[in-house]
Amino acid sequence: MITLKGTNIYLRALEPEDLEFVYAIENNESVWEVSNTQTPYSRFLIKQYLENAHQDIYEAKQLRLAICLNDSQKAIGLIDLFDFDPKNSRAGVGLVIADLESRNKGIGLEALELVINYSFQQLQLHQLYANIGSDNEISLQLFTKFGFQKIGIKKDWNRVQNCFKDELLFQLIQ
Repeated sequence: MITLKGTNIYLRALEPEDLEFVYAIENNESVWEVSNTQTPYSRFLIKQYLENAHQDIYEAKQLRLAICLNDSQKAIGLIDLFDFDPKNSRAGVGLVIADLESRNKGIGLEALELVINYSFQQLQLHQLYANIGSDNEISLQLFTKFGFQKIGIKKDWNRVQNCFKDELLFQLIQ
C-alpha cells in the first residue's frame, strides 16, 4: 500500500462501514453538479454497491477509494478512477473532499498525486482525463498543478438549475 500512502493521507478501499459516508455524499445535492447526479440514492443501493466494491478495476471499470488522514480510518473524501479503458490505457479521475473542515488544506492535492502515481505506475495507464465545470476554480487549479491540459470545451454541457454551464475537458498524458 506504499503507492497509496502519502505524507498526511492514505487512500483505501471502501468498507461496509463507509455506508453512511457514501450515502451522505451521493445524496448531497451541492455535489450533484460535479457528479452528474440527478436523483438520490437509497441506502439499499449504496449497500449493494459496497458489497460489490471488491471487484477489481478490470472487472468493474472503476475504482473508488476513500481518502483518510494518516491517523484515522474515517473517510473525509473520495477519489475515483472511472471509465477505465485498459485497451486504450486511460481512465477518468474525479474527487470530492466531503469534510468541509478538510478543504483547502492540500488533501485533494495529495490524493490526486497518489492516484496519478498509482495510475501510471501500477495500472500502467497512458493517460488520465477530468471533466471540470468552467466555474470550478479550485478543481481547475488543482488539476493544472499536475500538468493536466485543457483540450476542449463542452459548451452548455450541464444544466444547473435554470442555466447551462460549460464543462472543460482536461487530459494528462504520461
